[in-house]
Amino acid sequence: MNIHDHSEMCDCEYVHSDIVDHVREVMEDTEVLYAVSDFFKVMCDSTRMRIMAALDNEELCVCDLSELLGMTKSAISHQLKSLKDADLVKSRRDGKNVFYTLKDEHVRMIIEMGIEHIKEKD
Repeated sequence: MNIHDHSEMCDCEYVHSDIVDHVREVMEDTEVLYAVSDFFKVMCDSTRMRIMAALDNEELCVCDLSELLGMTKSAISHQLKSLKDADLVKSRRDGKNVFYTLKDEHVRMIIEMGIEHIKEKD
């Protein structure tokens, strides 16, 4: 915001204590909000987002993701580790192959809602 642009600033001088008190009671505590912030930090990497978008469509192994995204298996594995550590994806072993999917419906909804939000802008 330009320091000379005051159109977004509030000119009120009265604190709405009843509203502030209500929000203070219902708002999540700081630790939870920090954890949510960390959750979104993991998601803010475009490579990890591409992996999650792919996994939103199908269960895939590292080789599949490597071919699909045009990246090395090592690079995909590194990103999958970050996603697993953040509890965003899960894996299952089938013989020598390990297949990855999104962790749960919450993660799927976040990915799909983000995509929908961006597409609405067009």
